[in-house]
Amino acid sequence: MIEAKDIHKTFSENYVLRGISAKFMEGKCNLIIGGSGSGKTTLLKCMVGLHEPEQGSVIYDGRDFTRMNFDARIEIRKEIGMLFQSSALFDSMTVEENIMFPLNMFTNQKTKEKRERANFCLNRVNLEGKNNLYPAELSGGMKKRVGIARAISMQPKYLFVDEPNSGLDPKTAIVIDELIQELTDEFNTTTVVVTHDMNSVMGIGDNIIFLHQGEKWWEGSNKEIAHSDNKELNEFVFASKFMEAAKEKL
Repeated sequence: MIEAKDIHKTFSENYVLRGISAKFMEGKCNLIIGGSGSGKTTLLKCMVGLHEPEQGSVIYDGRDFTRMNFDARIEIRKEIGMLFQSSALFDSMTVEENIMFPLNMFTNQKTKEKRERANFCLNRVNLEGKNNLYPAELSGGMKKRVGIARAISMQPKYLFVDEPNSGLDPKTAIVIDELIQELTDEFNTTTVVVTHDMNSVMGIGDNIIFLHQGEKWWEGSNKEIAHSDNKELNEFVFASKFMEAAKEKL
């Protein structure tokens, strides 16, 4: 389990997070949702150490990540897999080399072992045999799947995913959602997904945190969200559904 306790974050005079506290459950897809500027990605980056909160703590199974020095954090980072919004693949590396990158950084495995792990991860995301392609040769959906393969290469306990369906067509987005859910269930990971996609919310939202203007405004499951009387949440859900319907007509 990951626990965020009273997280505050500012940039200059802009207060982005205002005392966020939330628990992210093991073996579940935990979603962070909210409108643009609500603080979703900032919260995720605070949780993995890409931003430092001015106040508060992030606890990984009883270990206070925020209070650790650089060397101590490395041990937890070895347990973290992350898929960035843009996939963040290295253009000069092949698919296989991209997936092996964390293994090269954090392990002493032999090249044969790393290639075997890369092949396992590629098979798991249904990209068998794509080892020697470069990112420029991949579709958007394939890049996301390579990003996921790299994220799981270290067999992470914690998987962070930032806007996995950004730029994808609805059919491919469903494939990515299903893959994230399968991997969460299969490896019992604590998965945290930042999204504004209501199809993702209703499809894989075991536990949902709704942020509004930098504060936690609502928390619950995808089964509870439809019955919420939270005004801001309902406005967000309606607007998201309206936009998705409009895109499908284009």
